[in-house]
Amino acid sequence: MHDIIRLLPDSVANQIAAGEVIQRPASAVKELLENAIDAGATEVQLNIKDAGKTLIQVVDNGCGMSVSDARMSFERHATSKIREANDLFAIRTMGFRGEALASVAAIAQVELKTKRAEDELGTRIEVEGSVVKDQQPCVCQDGTVLSVKNLFFNVPARRVFLKSLLAETNHILDEFYRVAIARNEIAFSFFHNEKNVFSLSKSSLKQRIVALMGNTYNERLIPVESSTSAITIGGFIGKPEFARKTRGEQFFFVNRRFIKHAYLHHSVENAFLELLPHNTYPSYFLFIEVDPKTIDINIHPTKTEVNFQDSKIVYAVLQSAVKQALGKYSLTPSLDFETERSLDIPPLVGGQMPKPPTITINPDYNPFGNIRQGFERNFTHNRDIEKLFSAGSSKDIPPSVQQNMTVEWDEDTEIQQNKAIFSIQKRYIVCNIKSGLMIIDLQKARERILFDRLMSEMENNQESAQQLLFPHTVHLTGTDAEVLLSLLPQLQNIGFEISQFGKNTFIVNGVPASMSEFDIQLLLEDMVENFNKQKTDLTIDKKTNLAFSIAKSLTSKLPQNLPEKAMQTLIDQLFASSIPHTSPSGKPTLTIINFEEISSRFK
Repeated sequence: MHDIIRLLPDSVANQIAAGEVIQRPASAVKELLENAIDAGATEVQLNIKDAGKTLIQVVDNGCGMSVSDARMSFERHATSKIREANDLFAIRTMGFRGEALASVAAIAQVELKTKRAEDELGTRIEVEGSVVKDQQPCVCQDGTVLSVKNLFFNVPARRVFLKSLLAETNHILDEFYRVAIARNEIAFSFFHNEKNVFSLSKSSLKQRIVALMGNTYNERLIPVESSTSAITIGGFIGKPEFARKTRGEQFFFVNRRFIKHAYLHHSVENAFLELLPHNTYPSYFLFIEVDPKTIDINIHPTKTEVNFQDSKIVYAVLQSAVKQALGKYSLTPSLDFETERSLDIPPLVGGQMPKPPTITINPDYNPFGNIRQGFERNFTHNRDIEKLFSAGSSKDIPPSVQQNMTVEWDEDTEIQQNKAIFSIQKRYIVCNIKSGLMIIDLQKARERILFDRLMSEMENNQESAQQLLFPHTVHLTGTDAEVLLSLLPQLQNIGFEISQFGKNTFIVNGVPASMSEFDIQLLLEDMVENFNKQKTDLTIDKKTNLAFSIAKSLTSKLPQNLPEKAMQTLIDQLFASSIPHTSPSGKPTLTIINFEEISSRFK
């Protein structure tokens, strides 16, 4: 019987190894940027084309390489960072495995140009699928230029599994953020399809975060500082009111290396306990400095996971530091404690007796008066309700919806005349119907009404923009800006007039009339967040996702305290919608408690 175990060819082995390190274009970007940092660069430029599928190029002014080093850098396990196993526990550099260039070269066409300052000529090497095609001297600048072309050209199955250009670009932006935030002393620039996305000069940490995330973050950040004999924590956290509905602004750095750590994330979330809105995530940019001997960073090929020698101590110190920062922000005294005017009581004159307090009683007051009148007095009218939930006429309702009105609004659900409609905890609307009580979830009902209206407007281009008196400037993060840019045609159909202005900045000249009273910056941020949250659902298309995202964003910002007339209008519009009993997310908008069920509770 013949032997069946044999050594794999180097090219195949390298492709298998590359699968662990280079999973997508963003993985290659991460490795190349980290190499530039380890080379001591003070200026790094990233150029990509077609979300990295066609080209990934990193230009740095670092130390460069000699002829032999340049050739050796493409060999597996060739590294300048360690000499023996014990060196793994004293790592301060970003890379050390010696797999990055070998992995990239195994699945792409790579060109390397590099030169040291003391050399007259540099070296140019071409590698294709782990095979060196050419090596010769060249004239080039000090530092290194590494170009990766046609990623996965020889592994077409891997290329098929790449996501859309927008999704892959967002992954690259994530890696760029992680490197740029951690190295604010380095100037970075980022070009996508020859368009400048970022030009970041050397700056403080806060300035770097604001430059990446947008000018609005200048007022959102709270500094964090804490130091013990074993650990030092610094950086910034976001104010609780600006927490986001999606993850993505959570950055942990251990010895300036980005990591993912669910246990430490739990520590930060606990520090924010009872301060965050429901289903939101805090923003943080936190740096942890520890002795390299107390951590193990060699547990994953991408080096984004870390084991701590004593993670409980890190957890406790981190939570304490975040709580302390939140306390300083939230509990700043606003009272003048030197003088309390309520205690300025003049002394009594000798022999003068103090007078008892007097009160006025209304003998005609009846605590059991008309409760309904009390309800009506407490309701306040809001013009946003009239704009978004106006009574309207049947001509404003599409014919397909009018057909459903008589079907859904039957005798059993008909509201009894002259019966009060009231709200419970500003969340539910309760009304009397023939079969019992109908309870409507205010938020989900609004979502259904707005969703149907937006879908109709996007299909028919019905809504016209209301011009703003002064154009509004909106700043977004790089990832959110890419998403908003892709949604501009659909937004224009529902009445937005938005144009790109610079990198991650947009000018808003007009908005739908029903949304003119809202904060435009927060509205668009919230809309993009909701869109990102839902886009993982492959069963919904882009237009449906956008309508649902805007409906959720608007609903969360509408007033909860409605007068009876507005509640009646909302009920009418709900039953005029396409699917009144279900919200766009598939959850029920209402429930009916019949008289039999009510009676059974008193037996």
